[in-house]
Amino acid sequence: MSKGPGLFSDIGKKAKDLLTRDYISDQKFSVSTYSNAGVVLTSTAVKKGGLSTGDIAALYKYRNVTFDVKVDTESNISTIITLNEIVPSTKTIASVKIPDHNSGKLEVQYFHDHATLTTAVALNQNPFVDVSATIGTPTIAFGAEAGYDTTSGNFTKYAAGISVTKPDSSASIILGDKGDSIRASYVHYLDQFKKSAAVGEITRKFSTNENTFTVGGLYAVDHLTVVKGKLNNNGKLGALLQHEIIPKSLLTISGEIDTKALDRIPKFGLSVALKP
Repeated sequence: MSKGPGLFSDIGKKAKDLLTRDYISDQKFSVSTYSNAGVVLTSTAVKKGGLSTGDIAALYKYRNVTFDVKVDTESNISTIITLNEIVPSTKTIASVKIPDHNSGKLEVQYFHDHATLTTAVALNQNPFVDVSATIGTPTIAFGAEAGYDTTSGNFTKYAAGISVTKPDSSASIILGDKGDSIRASYVHYLDQFKKSAAVGEITRKFSTNENTFTVGGLYAVDHLTVVKGKLNNNGKLGALLQHEIIPKSLLTISGEIDTKALDRIPKFGLSVALKP
């Protein structure tokens, strides 16, 4: 694939990952095993409140094709097939969830040194079409996306954004929700390996005149331990500790407290992912 501006979904992704990724309020345990044939099997169990769920996933890569199949405790089977470079500079993704046959979707991504284009179509009698495009370079990119419902003839979504990326920082602005919201974010890395960072994000909802401002950070205590934290103007404080027990096996402990309602019980989550 070319080293172009990236997908539209990549705009603002660095800030979003720092503020949301790995923050959990449930108890989660997963184990992954690798076979000599290249198959990765992952078993996951999640306990949320008094409800327990689980799934088994299999991932197999053969040359330029990836098969990803997941079966959960509710007898749902999710299948994703990814084909790289069938046509030069393209990636094709087909997905379906059984027994919901209307969930089928086909997505094609095209990558160029100065542009990317993505088209996704639902595989059912009343398909929707999603299209996104990005132009620019790895340093600065402009992008837009739109969703169209062929049944009603209406746009289900449209958004536009811009991102500026430097070796030690990344900034983005996204106008989304059909023009009803705007989100600006900034990430600054504190070391050359990008293991420590500070992030700020502000979102304004025009229809409600509501502003949400969130700041956070990531700090690598050592090469095995990482801590994260975030706080928004609504008083919600989140913290996370992640430690690599053995290579590729992570223990994650996170929690969230509403500082404006300290009489409420804080939410805490625990995640263990073992990958021998």
